[in-house]
Amino acid sequence: MLEECGLPYRAVPVNIGAGEQFQPEFLRISPNNKIPALVDPQGPDGQPISLFESGAILVYLAGKTGRFLPAGDRQKYEVLQWLMFQMGGVGPMLGQAHHFRIYAPEKIEYVINRYSNEAKRLYGVIDKRLSQSRWLGGDEYSIADIATFPWLRSWQNQGVTLSDYPHLERWFNTIAERPAVQRGVKVLAELRQPLTDDKTRDILFGKAQYERR
Repeated sequence: MLEECGLPYRAVPVNIGAGEQFQPEFLRISPNNKIPALVDPQGPDGQPISLFESGAILVYLAGKTGRFLPAGDRQKYEVLQWLMFQMGGVGPMLGQAHHFRIYAPEKIEYVINRYSNEAKRLYGVIDKRLSQSRWLGGDEYSIADIATFPWLRSWQNQGVTLSDYPHLERWFNTIAERPAVQRGVKVLAELRQPLTDDKTRDILFGKAQYERR
């Protein structure tokens, strides 16, 4: 979104494998200890504002720039319902598919099938929508597309064959060709590392994650 809007920004890495997301200074910005989070030194009233949750950040940036969220009520709510679909369905369910298919120490067939099948169902919902509409929110590219695309970049890890969803595949490839998207997916990419050691697993998935802070 920042690249699409041409906004100046500084990307600050948070090493979640080392537990930096639990540091007090980060929790003040993101109390749920998740990334991404945003700090805008020039908030709506001229004062700094911090935001967590990617959907809220996208709505904020759309309001700040007047881009990627229609002004008209009907069109706006069409976009927002698909943004909420990503936040309430696509993100949580595909995140669980990733976890149980790739990261869980015990491979439980029922759980893997449950979330893999849910991933396929969600892909089907998106594919049907995109058989009727060029973009998720209607005729124009919007924050609903911006929010959903990154989750589908890992379709292979979710047990999905992209070509089974031709309308979604067309949409996916169109977004992937956007120069701003190509720039955006490279941000901090060189710092990402595979999850390989028990200490990192404990920080991300063990008792450290569930401590009350």
